[in-house]
Amino acid sequence: MLGFPKAFSRPLGQGCIFGSRNRALWTATRYRPLRKHPWPVDVCSRRYKTTEAGDNKSGHIEAGQNEGIFFLDNVFPLKLNFTMWLPFIDAEKFVPRMMKRLKIPNHAAADPENIAERALPRSLPIQVTEILPRVGEGGAFVKVSHNPEQPLPDLEKTIKKYLKENPIKPWFNPFQRVRTSLVRGRPWVEDLHRVPSARLRVEFVPCSPGQSAEELSQETLYSLFRRYGKLADIQPQPTDSKELPKYALLQFSKVRHAIMAKNCMHGFVLPASEGGGVTGTKLKLGYMRTRKPHWILDWLASHPRVTLPLLLALFGTVTVAIFDPIRTFFVKAHVTRTFHISDNTVYKWLRSQASRATDALKFGRHKPEDAGLSAIWDDRKDDIGQIQTWLMESADTFIVIQGPRGSGKKELVLDQALKGRKNTLVIDCKPIQEAKGDSRTICAAADEVGYRPVFSWMNSISSLIDLAAQGTIGTKTGFSETLDAQLAKIWQNTATALRQIALSERKKDDKDSDLGDDEYLEAHPERRPVVVIDNFLHKSQENSVVYDKISEWAAGLTSANVAHVIFLTNDVSFSKSLSKALPDRVFRQIALGDCSPEVAKRFVINHLDADADEGGGPEKKPKPSEMREDLAELDDCISTLGGRLTDLEFLARRIKTGETPKKAVQEIKEQAASEILKMYILDSSPRKWTPEQAWLLVKQLADSESLRYNELLLSDIFKSDGEGVLQSLEQAEMITIVSSNGRPTSIKPGKPVYSAAFKQLTEDHVLKARLDLAILSQLIKVETQGIDKYEAELNLLANLPGAPKETRGRAKWLLGKLWTSQNKVEGYERESAGLKKVLMQEY
Repeated sequence: MLGFPKAFSRPLGQGCIFGSRNRALWTATRYRPLRKHPWPVDVCSRRYKTTEAGDNKSGHIEAGQNEGIFFLDNVFPLKLNFTMWLPFIDAEKFVPRMMKRLKIPNHAAADPENIAERALPRSLPIQVTEILPRVGEGGAFVKVSHNPEQPLPDLEKTIKKYLKENPIKPWFNPFQRVRTSLVRGRPWVEDLHRVPSARLRVEFVPCSPGQSAEELSQETLYSLFRRYGKLADIQPQPTDSKELPKYALLQFSKVRHAIMAKNCMHGFVLPASEGGGVTGTKLKLGYMRTRKPHWILDWLASHPRVTLPLLLALFGTVTVAIFDPIRTFFVKAHVTRTFHISDNTVYKWLRSQASRATDALKFGRHKPEDAGLSAIWDDRKDDIGQIQTWLMESADTFIVIQGPRGSGKKELVLDQALKGRKNTLVIDCKPIQEAKGDSRTICAAADEVGYRPVFSWMNSISSLIDLAAQGTIGTKTGFSETLDAQLAKIWQNTATALRQIALSERKKDDKDSDLGDDEYLEAHPERRPVVVIDNFLHKSQENSVVYDKISEWAAGLTSANVAHVIFLTNDVSFSKSLSKALPDRVFRQIALGDCSPEVAKRFVINHLDADADEGGGPEKKPKPSEMREDLAELDDCISTLGGRLTDLEFLARRIKTGETPKKAVQEIKEQAASEILKMYILDSSPRKWTPEQAWLLVKQLADSESLRYNELLLSDIFKSDGEGVLQSLEQAEMITIVSSNGRPTSIKPGKPVYSAAFKQLTEDHVLKARLDLAILSQLIKVETQGIDKYEAELNLLANLPGAPKETRGRAKWLLGKLWTSQNKVEGYERESAGLKKVLMQEY
């Protein structure tokens, strides 16, 4: 019970709102019928109407003879005006009905009927005949019948005095009492969707059509409206305004004061005796919004320099607070394989049972790939052991496995060195680098680490918003993010997930529980996850942003002891990219080359013997390799083919189908030759080398196993950006550049089989004649340009006045160069004539 003064604790029925009687007394008082008076009035019974649109929905209520209308304020909360807009609800009926059901003894009843009864003194000879609630305005109109001998102004004074002495304060607004005033005009009880405000517009209109109205002064307006509440300001119509009808603006200090004035004075006629002009002036009142509709949206739209950064900050906060934990969870699930069915216990058991049944049917046969690779792994035991040893050390550096494509780098790391190790994340750079557009690149990077949800489409929308903002306010808002920033977010969430995984097995009762997280990770390298980055620097010449971010991210993982990082790359120049991320570290590197002839032969034979039947009888059956007489050719074939795993596996499969080793190697050579022609010589797509440069390498490598790097650069064909051309051809895997002491020294074929393929291409006389002719044409062009330059300089020297003797040496040198170039051109043309004959005579 709130501590109100004693005046508030009078018995109900005496105008008190907080009575102390029991519930029975409350109920009897609350619902008793309206009292009747002894004076004669022409009222048969009590009426309680809720005609929200007035009498007969005309928008007005009329007072008959011996009747008056009072407006009660503070009957409903003003905040309920929103109910006027609700569909399927009649607010003028629904709200009073709901408030009437509040049967709390210690609080005042809040329905208009009860408040109207308590607001009228019992001693007055009046009777309530009609009540019209105004939910939107927080009050109600009360029509009463009175004694003709009692004028309405006197009744108004008596009621106001009574309410002042016996205040009624509803439960929803206990700090303001119910107020009432006599309605002096003709109230307009519209049910439009209009919100009351403290600002009123008072229009001065004539009482009858064709007459004129008087514009009231501020003093007159003050005397008329001050009785309803304190006025904050009175603004007359500007003198230069031609707007009709004339008006003035009244600003009340409170909204309820303006509501009272509007309902009591609307339609009031000011007579001529009080300053209303010759025929009187009628007042029309209406609410004016102090703020424009949709002012918040308008303000936001008109201040983009403020709102757009705020929206960006809000969007970033939501992303970090809501989506980042979800994305980290999915990355962790991807690394730990939480939702992978192949790691489920039941699935593993069913798979093992099925494998046993299959092995029993196959009599212990093994996959030929597994059997063949066993020879390779036996040869590379030292490399496997070295990788496993590095993973047990705490040094914060990279492990780089470099080797040509097809050398078995991925199988060596994942199937052997990391076999049975949990928490391994494999990131393949190839789909990320080959993705077209920023959105697809972001999606490809997210798929590799399990980062979801990813809104790659937001990048395009953000760019459009930034472009629109730049055209509107002249500067970018920073709402859009570059590909660099988007990738940084993905790698940052992945690093957070990897750190949580590394610390997930830590327990409070460990012997080193007193260590911090960083010290714990440094002391336990075996707990760190392993990140394998495959196809590193794949097509790095097209776009290096992806590899720069991956290198920086990997450097952060190793420096913070969060994870071990293993790079798998075909590029021999990987140190240039990785040194930017870890400039003060020496990389741990394993270079995988081609297999030795002995291991390559064992690999092929193991492939052939993989499906041999090892059981069934007392006598052991001979292996397929022992039954093949043509395997004597295998040594010569392997020396031609080399030790590349992909080529050896291709050879073994062809031999298994019944082909002889020589025929299989010949088909592999032909396929390699076609591949060289298609990819490096005859392809017309834009590239950094010309067909003439590629063919010159083919010709020279067909004659010798290796070429001198610097000698080749002296050739006229490689004078223009020769080193860039050779690096591009190395990236395309046509050649391999061998380095010594950090500098390139020699050039070899990209694959061992390419050496034989080069020879086969040069044996094609028509192809050789066509491409040689193209080289000669290029050389003739180079020499012709030199001759033009020499002749132009000689002409300049010849035109000097007096033929100075100092120019004789220069002229002699130019003549020698001219003679040498001319001899070369003549020789090239003679060779070209012979090649043209070949093209004309052979197919």
